[in-house]
Amino acid sequence: MAEPNRAPAGINTNVPSVARVYDYFLGGKDNFAVDREVVEQVAKLMPAGWNPGTGAQDNRAFLRRTVRHLTREAGIRQFIDIGSGLPTQGNVHEVAQEAAPSARVVYVDNDPIVLVHARALLGRDPGTAVITADVRDPDEIVGNPAIRDFIDFKQPVGLLMLAILHHINDHENPGGITRRLTDAMPDGSHLVISHFRNPGAARPDDADLADRCERLFNDRLGAGRWRTQQEITAYFGDWKLLDPGLVPLPEWRPDPGERIEEHPVYHLFVGGVARKN
Repeated sequence: MAEPNRAPAGINTNVPSVARVYDYFLGGKDNFAVDREVVEQVAKLMPAGWNPGTGAQDNRAFLRRTVRHLTREAGIRQFIDIGSGLPTQGNVHEVAQEAAPSARVVYVDNDPIVLVHARALLGRDPGTAVITADVRDPDEIVGNPAIRDFIDFKQPVGLLMLAILHHINDHENPGGITRRLTDAMPDGSHLVISHFRNPGAARPDDADLADRCERLFNDRLGAGRWRTQQEITAYFGDWKLLDPGLVPLPEWRPDPGERIEEHPVYHLFVGGVARKN
């Protein structure tokens, strides 16, 4: 596990990072005590014996299934993964290139530690590129020369926005950010979103848990919004949601024979895929 005195230059080990917290949720080693403390606080909100990594693992499994679908069924050969986080097993390029060796992937994250680790691990793969950019500045992403050199915007793109929009506060205009990105995508492109959800009055116990998690994330990470089904669906705009729609992550086209079991955050983390025209 990384230690503060070994952190890359410019990395603040006294402030938790979304990417490093997520890494610890997944059982990774690229995190610090301040990041692990956030996960431990989340665990205290849950029933005894609950695995804190369950939601993150569901998200990674959702990522793999959607990328397989886009590559094999939709014919997508280029991807932009925004808020990619630290490299781990089952990265986008690994899943996509298994079905289509020529698939190209650009990883985008605003955390400098992601750039350090990703370039070290992915730098020799000619089908991948890694850039540092903030989703809050979508023009920086769609206009980035490195992305423009790597992605052909005349051909369909798989735009991946997993577990990123719920870290954008309402006043930062997540809807406008998403529209700017999707407007830059050509017809035939697909948008994948996963997002924390507050199910509201339909599931009051889950809604209460969502409220408590939101307070914790806002306090420790600066942002964490459990939005409504309607708010999340709106991010897809007029793109066509694929079946089964916006659903709890394990319910999006599970693999044959896969057993689905509900857990404390099952209804609080949802995802969907939509196609442009």
